[in-house]
Amino acid sequence: MKKWIAKALFNSHSYFEYRKLITDLLKEEKSTGNEQSTALTNYSLLNETRMNCLEKTSKIPQENAQALKSLRHEYIWIVISEGWCGDAAQVLPVFDKMVAESDGKIDMKIVLRDENEELMNLFLTNKDKSIPKLIVINKQTGGALAHWGPRPKGAADLIGNYKKAHGALDETAKTDLQLWYFHDKGLTTQSEVIDMMLDLDKEEE
Repeated sequence: MKKWIAKALFNSHSYFEYRKLITDLLKEEKSTGNEQSTALTNYSLLNETRMNCLEKTSKIPQENAQALKSLRHEYIWIVISEGWCGDAAQVLPVFDKMVAESDGKIDMKIVLRDENEELMNLFLTNKDKSIPKLIVINKQTGGALAHWGPRPKGAADLIGNYKKAHGALDETAKTDLQLWYFHDKGLTTQSEVIDMMLDLDKEEE
């Protein structure tokens, strides 16, 4: 197993542990990460509400559940995240439900970006430390097979077009992004990640 994978797994959290960490820090008016500010704490609080809602409302359609159950090999998903990240809050509850449908074929571990700089630097997006980042690991060999993130295509296109039109992101862009996630209901994320997993599973034969 690669050194950086082993190190990340040693410092990782289950989904339940990650949620508890965010909740406990919020009680101290803090967020995860090296930087602390009122804004980041407020984002973390908002994201906790979003994740609570998604845990209750997000669904895995039957065809997606069957695809996950059909995987022949076992995998670890390492997800790089932080509690203040809005995109992470939208996809992590969906990932957790996907893992639950995989009949034990997938195990998810969440690592914090600021605590795993070496890992993050291997999976930059346009030279940026954009999160969330899902890294697929072959459980048997410990090798990294593929990665996904930080956003599904529709959300990435929305943000890319906004930057072209306005030069920078603002609160309007963030609101538009959250509305996109709300209407999509996690289906694009599921589709993209499942397609990736099915392709990887064939390659591992």
